[in-house]
Amino acid sequence: MTEIAGGCLCGAIRYEINGEPFRIANCHCDDCRKATGSAYATILFFKEEQIKILQGTPKKFEHLADSKNTMIKEFCSNCGSQVFGSGAMFPGVRDVTVGSIDDASFVKPEVNLYTAHALSCSHIDDEIDNFPGMPPS
Repeated sequence: MTEIAGGCLCGAIRYEINGEPFRIANCHCDDCRKATGSAYATILFFKEEQIKILQGTPKKFEHLADSKNTMIKEFCSNCGSQVFGSGAMFPGVRDVTVGSIDDASFVKPEVNLYTAHALSCSHIDDEIDNFPGMPPS
């Protein structure tokens, strides 16, 4: 079983994950860009029970996504690093931002989401699945 360790920039939040993500995605939606301060977010999706918070308590921010579903961003109240996310569309699922993983060398995105919102400077890899919005269920 794979163990993944990570945390926020200042170290106040630390976590470990047991097992593999069931999806790795680059999301180009406006919310992900604003939350990460980057051109897109690379996020790994896990079942909630795979993730164990070892230290700290993330602060939560709730908002409506483009899909009109409630989304929750979880971040460090000290340094502001976004660490986790979740949404009403996928109960029992928690996503982890790639930047919070200690050794993310294994990360290979499988899909690009919301490519219709992608910035012109973003490379969209045609060798993986690409969706202009959220893919069909």
